[in-house]
Amino acid sequence: MFAEAAKRIRQEHADLSRLDSIGGDGDHGTTMLRAMEKLEEAINEGGEKALNVHLKDAGWRVLGVDGGASSAILGTFIAGMGDADLGQESNCKHLAASFAAGLSAVARQTKAKPGDKTMMDALQPAVEAFSAAAQAGKSVEEAMQDAAAAAQTAAASSLMSNFCLSANA
Repeated sequence: MFAEAAKRIRQEHADLSRLDSIGGDGDHGTTMLRAMEKLEEAINEGGEKALNVHLKDAGWRVLGVDGGASSAILGTFIAGMGDADLGQESNCKHLAASFAAGLSAVARQTKAKPGDKTMMDALQPAVEAFSAAAQAGKSVEEAMQDAAAAAQTAAASSLMSNFCLSANA
């Protein structure tokens, strides 16, 4: 899952920076690339650690990346995923609990909530969609697709809302 996320970030980092340059300093894609490098280092390290310990270690590595709030949010989310009881065998419901724990960790660190034009606009709906899919008995792949769709819809809505506010100013 993380390897695929890193692959996608590598493909999209230029667009992430371009979008960030509209209302920010334009370094989001570069920061996310560095965060994914740290995440991949942690994944590739392997070892005999329990999954929740592995997640905490990976999260702390991502937290060490400088470049704004995105690495702090992502690192907190990943480390927070390790707060969940993942059981001996990971399944869709365990992963949903892990994502919910990650979201809770982020919520403890920020006052941002959906509608504030932050990453929370996409993160919370994604976690909620994944949880709903898990409760409905869907596979991890189906739940990931539902979560991605929810995140894309919410992010597009946030972007359009931000554009409309800027146009009216």
